[in-house]
Amino acid sequence: MNAARTPGWSLGLDRLGQIMATSDAGDIGLPWVVIAAKSGRGLRVSKYQPGDDVEVEGDVIGEVSGNPREMGRQLRELLADVVCD
Repeated sequence: MNAARTPGWSLGLDRLGQIMATSDAGDIGLPWVVIAAKSGRGLRVSKYQPGDDVEVEGDVIGEVSGNPREMGRQLRELLADVVCD
């Protein structure tokens, strides 16, 4: 997770142990959310707009795979490309 640190995004784990990144680029209390969930040998990365239910599948923006450091770098690149508007 340290390799995925990206300016403007806070990283942590959700209650299911998935990597969750949040950005307060929108309204206060309604963050943009990106979740990286296990999928095969890697992680499927999904984006949720403010107010979306994160319990259902979001808009898939990519997949990351490889060793943990490489996966973190790939996730950082995906987060840097997310447009929050």
